[in-house]
Amino acid sequence: MKDSVKEDLLRYLQRGWEILPWKLEGLSDHDVRRPLTPTGTNLLGLVKHVALTTAGYFGEVLGRPTVLAWQETEPNVDMWAQPGETRAMVLEWYDRAVADAETALRELPLDHPAHVPWWTTPNVTLHRIAVHMLAELHRHGGHADILRESLDGAAGLTPESDNLPPDLSWESYRARLQAEADRHR
Repeated sequence: MKDSVKEDLLRYLQRGWEILPWKLEGLSDHDVRRPLTPTGTNLLGLVKHVALTTAGYFGEVLGRPTVLAWQETEPNVDMWAQPGETRAMVLEWYDRAVADAETALRELPLDHPAHVPWWTTPNVTLHRIAVHMLAELHRHGGHADILRESLDGAAGLTPESDNLPPDLSWESYRARLQAEADRHR
């Protein structure tokens, strides 16, 4: 049973890890860096954040060396690419962190101890870390979905499958929803 749980966790994490990089494909460096929300959320920043948190949770938290060392020199510095940090660099960090996390999940038992000093219950297991990262990853994948759609209309799970209803007029659908919302002013 533990092997099937581990495989489930790994499969869903891998799906999430695949989504973020393709959300950058075909966009200019300007568009991937643009702050698209009042709090500055941007696509390249989401990839950087997930790279750094993945490296930390599957590295140091599990008592393993981290593949990406970084220091928080200012608040939220992990949520945007600073001057000198290129898209290629961030994607390389991401790939390195993901590969290391996959190795940890394959090699360590789910009951492997983990220590997260900033959590209220700091002593947990690899299983808890994997579940936490699964939620974190898919949360940020959803952010990326919305940001990308707002930039150029690209939507969905993969470039090959938008996972949206076929033959739907999005313009009339959106107008219908707007009219319903307007009725509740």
